[in-house]
Amino acid sequence: MDFIERLQTLSNKIKQQGSSITTEEATKNAFIMPFLHNVLGYDVFDPSEVVPEFTADTGTKKGEKVDYALLKNDEVQILIECKKYGENLATKHASQLFRYFSVTNARIAILTNGSVYKFYTDLDAPNKMDEKPFLTLDIEDIDEHLVPELKKLTKNSFDIDSVIDAAGELKYVSEIKKILSEQFIQPEEEFIKFFASRVYDGILTAKVKQSFKDMTEKSLKQFLNDRINERLKSALNGESNNVVVKEINNDTATSVIIDNALDINEKPKVVTTEEEIEGFNIIKAILRNKVDVSRITHRDTQSYFGILLDDNNRKPLCRLHFNAKQKYLGVLGDDRKETRHPIDSLDDIFSHSDLLMQTATQYD
Repeated sequence: MDFIERLQTLSNKIKQQGSSITTEEATKNAFIMPFLHNVLGYDVFDPSEVVPEFTADTGTKKGEKVDYALLKNDEVQILIECKKYGENLATKHASQLFRYFSVTNARIAILTNGSVYKFYTDLDAPNKMDEKPFLTLDIEDIDEHLVPELKKLTKNSFDIDSVIDAAGELKYVSEIKKILSEQFIQPEEEFIKFFASRVYDGILTAKVKQSFKDMTEKSLKQFLNDRINERLKSALNGESNNVVVKEINNDTATSVIIDNALDINEKPKVVTTEEEIEGFNIIKAILRNKVDVSRITHRDTQSYFGILLDDNNRKPLCRLHFNAKQKYLGVLGDDRKETRHPIDSLDDIFSHSDLLMQTATQYD
């Protein structure tokens, strides 16, 4: 599996098992150690890479422990403090990290509850851990913008200078996005006045301000709707005529989609082609007598176009490899190994109908 797939697999595991995790130790074993091993690539059973219950004398707190220390070339690089799954992460929970940061060589500190990971460094003052994280990752709701930054922290790619260089921008971009999100949900007076002064020449009386408050909120929501529709039409190509985005009328919807709306001018890293959508429709046509077509979904990646049952990574129906001159239909067997079948045209997919139906049947 590639990096994003490993992250998604852990995400699904947390969603499935989270309700049964009630202690910090269970959180470490079920979620945090798999994150360190499967996602970041560290050998959690090798003390030269991962040291549990790491101890360093801090002067004021002798013998105090941090849950994990990640090492490279015998030097501590990352300190990790763990809390129970579901517990809110606050600055008060990072007291050991603050103390240890100044007495070790670590430049990165992580505070986590197994689902949310807050990454800290020392941007504000050398050898003193910042009070605000430069990156916050929620594995149950993965922000794909953060995935490349997380990859920089993996064992094979770890480059502290690169991480620190990116940390400053990440920190402030995150803060600005948070402010924008708040303004989109509940615009403040100064925010409203900014727009009103651009379009209204009269005096901003209390009544006028209230009117512009309502108009600003409505304009922002319509702006988001328009941009999301544009992105959906671009991504779904031929299926876009059937896509309708309802008016946003609650805070949650606004905060969820704002990240997508803010980067509409960025060139997408994953481009879904018309041919892939046609292939997807052929797969649905083949399987319609075996499963309800509403259960058949797709997820496009940079390396292949995945077709899933129930939008579940554990239920892959097939993969379309259409990015090279030679096209392949990839089918995963019981051993999770993919067998690629070369195809010269989309119609060739029909010759593998029996195999596709057999794959779909094994999940029900």
